[in-house]
Amino acid sequence: MTKGFKDKLGEGGYGSVYKGKLRSGHLVAVKMLGNSKANGQDFMNEVATIGRIHHVNVVRLIGYCAEGSKRALIYEYLSKGSLDKHIFTNEGLISLSCKEAFEITLGVARGINYLHQGCHMKILHFDIKPHNILLDEKFVPKISDFGLARLCPLDDSSLILTAARGTIGYIAPELFYKNIGGVSNKADIYSFGMLLMEIAGKRKNLNANAVNTSQIYFPSWVYDQFSEEKEIKIEDATDEEKKLTKKMLMVALWCIQMKPSDRPNSMNKVVEMLEGEVEFIQMPPKPCLYPQDKPVVDDEDDSETTLSSSLPLKNEAQESISSIQNPK
Repeated sequence: MTKGFKDKLGEGGYGSVYKGKLRSGHLVAVKMLGNSKANGQDFMNEVATIGRIHHVNVVRLIGYCAEGSKRALIYEYLSKGSLDKHIFTNEGLISLSCKEAFEITLGVARGINYLHQGCHMKILHFDIKPHNILLDEKFVPKISDFGLARLCPLDDSSLILTAARGTIGYIAPELFYKNIGGVSNKADIYSFGMLLMEIAGKRKNLNANAVNTSQIYFPSWVYDQFSEEKEIKIEDATDEEKKLTKKMLMVALWCIQMKPSDRPNSMNKVVEMLEGEVEFIQMPPKPCLYPQDKPVVDDEDDSETTLSSSLPLKNEAQESISSIQNPK
């Protein structure tokens, strides 16, 4: 299928992905899982959660292979690759227009909403981030990588986890700080908010190398601009594009509130906010990086937390962030 794994599309902690072709001529992406932990739990999670899901904003699983210790997942091939390549500065790639960015945002929100409410079991993804959003030739977004996903009953408001799971920078704080609220669908809402902030700002949320310390944590800087009624400067943007960007940032600020109870109740509400007018969105509380209390983390197994290269903080950057959140 892959002609000896000749065309490598990418790799990560899960293994590697290769381009392949079915006998019918259709192109596919073959995800070869590495030495998967927990007796292939990641593999079983993906097959169990999306094996029968068909939604325009969720990547389609075509099939899978399991032979001995080797496991592979065969997905539809998406020609534009992952979203991170289009929102962060990369040579050779044309930046997304404001309209394209908004449509991608709306598609991802609808996809997550379907996972939460459109299936017979609620599917919590736990790893929403730019790298896990794939784009087809028309830039239609598809949520991928369900290795950390969990199933739970539709009427179950919270989930008990033995370890934090997700990617640092997008992981919801309640997975670390157990005293601010239970783990629920709002963990995905938080991750979506961080993703949305990066799509709208076309930059990482945390930048330890920022020239001004006030811009190290992007969401705090955005909030300050809005609270002071300053306009976010966007080069060569029309009035309509400025409104779209402001709406995306306002919704993102609501989604990334520290306490789950302060975030929108559901992804359906988030979709409504994105589809509505920015004038009807109230000013949210200021987002913060962490609560005052120390984190309560279960130390039984922290291997499920994926450390992202996006957050290598220097000591001086950490001090600057602390001063932002706790001004004297």
